[in-house]
Amino acid sequence: QVHIVESGGGLVQPGGSLRLSCVASGRIFRVSAMGWYRRGPGNQRELVADIGDGGSTNYADSVKGRFTISRDSASTVSLQMNRLKSEDTAVYFCSAVLNDGLGNRIYWGQGTQVTVST
Repeated sequence: QVHIVESGGGLVQPGGSLRLSCVASGRIFRVSAMGWYRRGPGNQRELVADIGDGGSTNYADSVKGRFTISRDSASTVSLQMNRLKSEDTAVYFCSAVLNDGLGNRIYWGQGTQVTVST
């Protein structure tokens, strides 16, 4: 069984910073890509950033220059969020594309709330 656990969400004022972390654990043979998605109020889930096992990164246009994704180990990923805006308010989900012994699958965390407000 595989577990994806996020941490680091919370309430922050506009212009502030937060760091999200995610750990994949359990029956894992290899983690390929990890990433962060978000779903704002009334919106569909959208990609925020992802990172491959070679370190290549991809960002949504709305967060370029403000957010930085990093792989802290083979099975952990972080998202440093700076200069936060109210429109960044959303539930943030960690994803991991990994081999669980039965093939490559995508796993999701439960999500962590980020609220940007005065």
